[in-house]
Amino acid sequence: MIVRTLDEIVGTERDVGGPSWRSRRLILRADGMGCSVSDTIVAAGSEQRLHYKHHFETNYCISGEGEVEDLATGQVHPIRPGTVYALDKHDAHVVRATKGDLRFLCVFYPALAGAETHQPDGSYAPSDPE
Repeated sequence: MIVRTLDEIVGTERDVGGPSWRSRRLILRADGMGCSVSDTIVAAGSEQRLHYKHHFETNYCISGEGEVEDLATGQVHPIRPGTVYALDKHDAHVVRATKGDLRFLCVFYPALAGAETHQPDGSYAPSDPE
């Protein structure tokens, strides 16, 4: 059984971020679960252009408000607490935090190793085989 608290993650190598985002990686590849779980914050007023070419991602909004734009279709979907969106086709997208910080519970498959940050194209590098 794995039991961790967010307080144990903050300020460690599992606490990864960039100029307008922060991801606290609760479950990682080394935990052997097959997926990773992160508590992620997108800063108010910012937008993230992302394209996870090598991962599937599911995001569940805990707090804040914003929107996600599907770059293939131009469709924009509102995000608020209780909204889930899943990138089931490696969808290129933009996430915008429009009212407060957006906070998500994020699940990646395959699991993240831990220190990944976004490449210039908005993706993470491919995961090494487990």
